Order: sequence, then structure tokens, then C-alpha cells
Amino acid sequence: MATGLKLRAGDAEDLKVVSAMVQDAIVPICDIAFLAEEQSFIVIANRFRWECADRADGISAGGPTPDADCSFERTNCALRFHGVSRASYRNLDLRDRTQMLNLLAVEAGEGGVLLHFSGGHGIRLEVSGLDVRLEDIGEPWPTGLKPCHEEARQGA
Repeated sequence: MATGLKLRAGDAEDLKVVSAMVQDAIVPICDIAFLAEEQSFIVIANRFRWECADRADGISAGGPTPDADCSFERTNCALRFHGVSRASYRNLDLRDRTQMLNLLAVEAGEGGVLLHFSGGHGIRLEVSGLDVRLEDIGEPWPTGLKPCHEEARQGA
């Protein structure tokens, strides 16, 4: 049984670590919920296990490609934001419950937290203070694909 990640962010520097761990997570829009009564916002995501990627062999410089020798992993995780008074959505149709999002980054802003997704999608959470929890749920599974970013290919 693999040991799951369990992190808490209480300031902007902590949030950068959480953001790095959820970069490239796949988020079904049906697994996003703002619980106004509890003042929390929850995201269930399928995250790439970046903390294990260095131990895998055969990293492809040309982008994500299947590699039978790789032992990259993905796992489901819960990302919970506490003290949320409001959630605003950019370029998202919450009625399209089949939509899949690619989470690029989570960052602290003035009085809020921003979730950036590919395709110009975004979520802004108004928070009273920074209190974010990330916890892996379930067992990881192998994948032969490692996300690759244009900057990495260009040597930036």
C-alpha cells in the first residue's frame, strides 16, 4: 500500500507546494462543489504524483508519450478550501457535468485563491484566511504518461 500525500497550506508559500502537487490534475467538473453553509470549496481530482516522477525512468523530452519502462502514477485526491464566502467562475459552464478540466495552478491573491485551468477556465474563491488541505484518497495506479509543458521542452 502506497503512502498518500497529506498537506496543509496556511500561507502563500505553503500554497505554492500544494499547487506544485496538483499541477496537471484532471478535474471532472461534477467533482467541484461550493458548500456555502460549511464555507468550504471541495475539488476531487485525479492528480499526477509528481513526488514519485523522479524515480521513474525514461522521461520523454518530446512530450507525454507512453513508455512501458516508466512507473509514473496518478491518484485521486481531495483539495479542500476552508473559510470560503464566495466562488466565482470564469469560462465554465457548471451545467455541463461531463466537462473535464486540467488544473494548472493554485495561487493566493488578495482576499482570495485562484484556480487556473487550461483553456482559460478559472475559479476565484473569496476566503477569510488561507486554510487549504490536500489529501490523497484511494490507491495510486500506474500510468505511462508524464505531463510535459512547453516551457520544459524549450529549456525555460
